[in-house]
Amino acid sequence: MNITIGIGDLKVCRAPDVLVTYALGSCVGVCLLDAEVGVGGLSHIMLPESSPTSAAATPMRFADTALPMLVKQMEMMGASKMRMKAKIAGGATMFNVSSDKFNIGERNVEAVKRFLSANHIPIIAQDIGLNYGRTQLFYPETGIMEIRAAAKGNKQF
Repeated sequence: MNITIGIGDLKVCRAPDVLVTYALGSCVGVCLLDAEVGVGGLSHIMLPESSPTSAAATPMRFADTALPMLVKQMEMMGASKMRMKAKIAGGATMFNVSSDKFNIGERNVEAVKRFLSANHIPIIAQDIGLNYGRTQLFYPETGIMEIRAAAKGNKQF
């Protein structure tokens, strides 16, 4: 069964379910997998950092609040953070920006990588940056992350 993750949302599942998210532009899709127990998760990150107000209202939108939630939900299904591996996609520059401050895609990627590094979760595949949107599918049964992009075709990682 396909499980759709909306913008600023996250879901976890067991194989053979498939996780899918659409419209990854500057957003970053983070796939986590504990292959030993067949538990996978996907988070669609909109922004790098929350504020106290935004975190309370919409914690799944932000890298700093969504990713701890994703790990915790996976652990509740029997996964171990020590066995988790990550695959990430998105973080595109969708508009010409003159300042790094406004390059949300790059800032999202940095925030995701910072969290994963701090939690000793290795990134084993990525399809990030450039200037186009992506659809991301994640198959916990095989660990494959599939990226579909209209102008670029399909890729598997």
